[in-house]
Amino acid sequence: MLKRGKMLSLLVIFTLLTTLFPTGNVNAVTNWNLAWSDEFDGTSLNTSNWTAEIGTGVSGWGNNELQYYTNRPQNLQVTGGNLVITALKESYNGSSYTSARIKTQGKKSFTYGKIEARIKLPSGQGLWPAFWMLGTNIDVPGVGWPKCGETDIMERVNNNAFVNGTVHWDANGQADYGQISGNLDFSQYHVYSIEWDAKYIRWFVDGNKFNEFYIENGTGNTEEFQKPSFLLLNLAVGGNWPGSPDAATPFPAKMLVDYVRVYQASNAPNIVSGGVYTFASKASGKVMDVVDVSTANGAKIQQWTNYTAANQQFRVDSTGDGYYKLTAVHSGKVLDVPGSSTSAGVQLQQWDDNGSNAQQWSVIDAGGGYYKLISKVSGLAVDVSGSSTADGAAVQQWTDNGSDAQKWALTKVN
Repeated sequence: MLKRGKMLSLLVIFTLLTTLFPTGNVNAVTNWNLAWSDEFDGTSLNTSNWTAEIGTGVSGWGNNELQYYTNRPQNLQVTGGNLVITALKESYNGSSYTSARIKTQGKKSFTYGKIEARIKLPSGQGLWPAFWMLGTNIDVPGVGWPKCGETDIMERVNNNAFVNGTVHWDANGQADYGQISGNLDFSQYHVYSIEWDAKYIRWFVDGNKFNEFYIENGTGNTEEFQKPSFLLLNLAVGGNWPGSPDAATPFPAKMLVDYVRVYQASNAPNIVSGGVYTFASKASGKVMDVVDVSTANGAKIQQWTNYTAANQQFRVDSTGDGYYKLTAVHSGKVLDVPGSSTSAGVQLQQWDDNGSNAQQWSVIDAGGGYYKLISKVSGLAVDVSGSSTADGAAVQQWTDNGSDAQKWALTKVN
């Protein structure tokens, strides 16, 4: 949904990437467990999940779109078991159209899983509904778009008989890759989804796969897609891709969303929420440890020989959206990224539990009985500095590189 030199770049990138896809891939059946959802069963938008964006953005949200987004009930409602986004043709704050756009930024974000929504889409020249994702680091200085990565789970323009599934990222400049679904009956609801893991992003409509994109080990500069993303739903009017509405475009135009659901694979880490664990580095065999058994805010995290001490034990609690917080047993304080930093090399600390993204971690199966811990705020991995095997070596955040210094054995102690 952001800036696009779309069709030409898609053709170029398709040519470049066909050599990067492994052949003979078989999509193994995955069992999924529900991690988070919004069923839109209430009477108003759940603001603990979503924020409504307001205005025209920069250059029409990067695409010269024509609508003004509002949070008025004329444009944004939860009613009849649906989120209803309505585009209107009306003069409003200098624009000729209004609509709505909502996002989970700063509230819910996800790394990997099955992400789906059941949606009924409008038809008409100049209409552009979308269900999509952006990297949570989009607002970090020096990142922005497209370096944050964008995954378009579903977009439809105009009266097209199909939807598009696309990714946008940075490969020394904007890169794009996408495919289209088969023809659909848009008088009906359909389930639009992706299945996303460390190797692939795959797109589906009603369970039928129509696109696949290989991302393992950052192939093709795709590191963006190994980091957390937030969700967006919107109905744009006009813009560079669909063009402007015409006299036949029906207004009001409505996008109805029955639900949004996020699942985790059933083979994801078998963590007992509320259980107490030690975290042992594969590189050294030593465990995460709070320096000097300190109970103070800001005490640093290091590795140390495992003495089964309380400052080496962490209670692991699910936050309900695929992330966990790690609470040091001896102090009651949680594993924290100082200052919510997104910089590699920052040593981790303990701090009072404040519910921030700097204190939430995804736990991802790295194979062989080991897991990697990824910060929600930065997308960086928990790492032993310099792959050291020494007592006292700093435990920091670092770019996810798959090394043994970023793999941890979780041992439940009670």
